[in-house]
Amino acid sequence: MSKILIVGAGQAGLQLALGLVQDGHEVTVVSNRTAEDIRDGRVMSSQCMFDGALQTERDLGFAYWEDECPPVEGISLAVPAPDGTGKAIDWASRLDAYAQSVDQRVKMPGWMEDLERRGGSLVIHDAGVDDLERYTQENDLVIVAAGKGEIVRLFERDAERSPYDQPMRALALTYVTGMTPRPEYSAVCFNLIPTVGEYFVFPALTITGPCEIMVFEGIPGGPMDCWGDVTTPMEHLDKSRWILETFMPWEAERCRDVELTDDNGILAGRFPPTVRRPVGRLPSGRLVLGLADTVMLNDPITGQGSNNAAKMATAYLEAIRRHGEAPHDRAFMEQAFESFWEEYGRFTTGWTNALLSPPPEHVLKLLTAGNRSPAVAHRFVNGFDNPVDFFDWFMFPDKAEAYLSEVGAAA
Repeated sequence: MSKILIVGAGQAGLQLALGLVQDGHEVTVVSNRTAEDIRDGRVMSSQCMFDGALQTERDLGFAYWEDECPPVEGISLAVPAPDGTGKAIDWASRLDAYAQSVDQRVKMPGWMEDLERRGGSLVIHDAGVDDLERYTQENDLVIVAAGKGEIVRLFERDAERSPYDQPMRALALTYVTGMTPRPEYSAVCFNLIPTVGEYFVFPALTITGPCEIMVFEGIPGGPMDCWGDVTTPMEHLDKSRWILETFMPWEAERCRDVELTDDNGILAGRFPPTVRRPVGRLPSGRLVLGLADTVMLNDPITGQGSNNAAKMATAYLEAIRRHGEAPHDRAFMEQAFESFWEEYGRFTTGWTNALLSPPPEHVLKLLTAGNRSPAVAHRFVNGFDNPVDFFDWFMFPDKAEAYLSEVGAAA
């Protein structure tokens, strides 16, 4: 069995580490924060995971919060009418299998503690390039699963796969309680405001119990790019309410009594969506393999970040199993990433990047058709669990027209 070290204690790093420990490998995870630091710190993401990603945790036996976490049973879509009266698009459909969101402040400390119970090692250290040099001498394989920092710059940006070199959205998260539940069934309520941005909200489990996560995606320079002067948690909540009251009064109605889950249940920032080359070369010439956000950082507009992380961790686990005792050289590293990219990653990245631009005519037709066609709405909603399907009907004008004709949907 191999000696493997992973830098980064997020969804992908810990999930892969736990799987490797189960397989009998000697595994070390290096984290720049303790479990207590994470549990007591600020929220890190919105992490709505759909069934396929949840299944990767179930398969390993680490889906510890599934019974406790509220389910997300569907997705709704709303787009206001151009004249400001009502909605031009307003529909919802159920997911074939529920999604869930467990705050990383709950999940990651639990997994870190489980890793040590199962015989893995946890090292608390803010790893740099010099540390990676040492790690590569002491281990058969070193994997970097860090979203930012000095060591991420070892991985070269892949310009062909990264169409944007600037942030495409001003991002913010607000974790709240007291929101009026959606009628009928729980859902990701997705709202698209042309020229302004997007807002979606869904049930989750956080350190204080069940909650709702509000996700704001403002077009840079627009009215939802408004977080720069926010300095306190209450100001953040007030700004969240202002956005809803101004652009989505139907969502503001649900939020009359909301309160923050805790003062750390807020986040604001921005980053350019980026795909990087999977192998980082250290000054010595030794190599490290990138995982998840290190090499495939998508905008959260489609909610695929944690789903990509879970599925890439599974793909790497399977690649290591297939590889056996052979050296983990550049060819292995590149093949592990490229196999995942070709089978899955390129589809989630392409779909996500497409939604960051104004929707083309065929997409507007499809989304509008959802008002009258349950089949269109259902297929769109369930594509979030399997974005590969969007390339058979959603991403291209000719396929969109053929699909609309097939289902008989009026556009």
